[in-house]
Amino acid sequence: MTTRVPLFIAGEFTQSNSQQWIDVTNPATQEVIAQVPCATQDEMDAALASAEKAFQSWKETPVSERARLMMRYQALLKEHHDEIAEILASETGKTFEDAKGDVWRGIEVVEHAANIPSLLMGETVENVARGIDSYSYTQPLGVCGGVTPFNFPAMIPLWMFPLAIACGNTFILKPSEQDPLTPTRLAELFVEAGAPEGVLQVLHGGKEQVDFILDTPAIRTISFVGSVPVAQYIYRRGTDNMKRVQAFAGAKNHCVIMPDANKQQVINNLVGASVGAAGQRCMAISVAVFVGKAKAWQSELAEALKGVKPGPWQDKNSAYGPLISPQAKQRVESMISKGEQEGAQLLVDGRDYKVEGYPDGNWVGPTFFSGVKPNMSIYQEEIFGPVLCAIEVDTLEEAIALVNANPFGNGTSIFTSNGAAARKYQHEIEVGQVGINIPIPVPLPFFSFTGWKNSFFGDLHAYGKQAVRFYTETKTITARWFESDIEASGPNMSIDLK
Repeated sequence: MTTRVPLFIAGEFTQSNSQQWIDVTNPATQEVIAQVPCATQDEMDAALASAEKAFQSWKETPVSERARLMMRYQALLKEHHDEIAEILASETGKTFEDAKGDVWRGIEVVEHAANIPSLLMGETVENVARGIDSYSYTQPLGVCGGVTPFNFPAMIPLWMFPLAIACGNTFILKPSEQDPLTPTRLAELFVEAGAPEGVLQVLHGGKEQVDFILDTPAIRTISFVGSVPVAQYIYRRGTDNMKRVQAFAGAKNHCVIMPDANKQQVINNLVGASVGAAGQRCMAISVAVFVGKAKAWQSELAEALKGVKPGPWQDKNSAYGPLISPQAKQRVESMISKGEQEGAQLLVDGRDYKVEGYPDGNWVGPTFFSGVKPNMSIYQEEIFGPVLCAIEVDTLEEAIALVNANPFGNGTSIFTSNGAAARKYQHEIEVGQVGINIPIPVPLPFFSFTGWKNSFFGDLHAYGKQAVRFYTETKTITARWFESDIEASGPNMSIDLK
């Protein structure tokens, strides 16, 4: 019998009463491995009521207790690391190594949340005026909401609810309906870590359930990761409803290759950064910008890409897995065809890729275009597949102008042995996350994930100090006490920390 994914409401995993269920399929076989419900209105209302009730006591919980909850949670996540990765691989198709990386990056954010006491410290100035002091407190907002995508079902939920809850809020999570088993396991372990009833709710579904989070006044914030059109929808509707919104969207990430770079390092890094995870990540390198004589390296890059073999997650030799759905495969292959029609030179063609024993998988092989122009659709649109486009320019200045003219600004990198070129690039480039001889510059959790332009809609980014600000409000107090009110009293010989 097919597993039916439960909802998590008021501290309990319960089967939904919904009449609408969505199949969860193995992208390597099309086998239905589970069914996920579209939560009913009553179930969404119950989740909200539970979150609101829990907030009243959770916000008063000492910050040290919240930190210890996160310590216990990260320990459990580490203990069950490989188990979570197996669940993740089975429903996303990611290779086991890639799935383990997904889980680990989430664990790092939980470890960051365990430092919440120092992150919530306010500010104090004594004697702002004669006999008057001012100080600020960082306080939670209330119920927060999050909507997460299919491509990182462990990392991105863990970007959101641990920090929000550590700040004293409660949280309603709506994971992707395409891979809900991983977030369900994350919630189970959160309960095992000692999370109080109601601080986390997990609702499943589609647009109706997202709109509930967007429209319900009691939900104060919305965190989202996904495509550009949906991110724009989330941002507009959420802010129209007077909510705080952080909406992470698409990308077109460029890697600039200078002729003085280490050629083999460039080729090795470009291969992994472009087709790893089947290109289904917003920080994938999808454009290689070859400067000057570096353009001669493209033939060697093409040969390296031809040697990359996708396959099932259980096969240790698989470089990456299938795309998430037949629809995703169809779109990527149609974009490849469009690139050919527009005149780009297709050096490596990943269409109609076959994996022995898995004839129904959503396979797309490594694909590499040369001679790409900025007006081509394969350059202008996010393909979200294992497709790399090469553009040639003569100078670093041309490369910077090209990248800055692109409407996306999630990540970029430069490979060079020249420090002055690297500094010029990092200083002048209009992109939020920059790598120098690093292809995918995703920051560690004590920094923030800082996409720019059409890659992000909002003001405060995920994790790091910015996330703490996103999930809290600052209260400033100005106080005066009169010395004439001091009365003598006897000594207190005990220490009371309760």
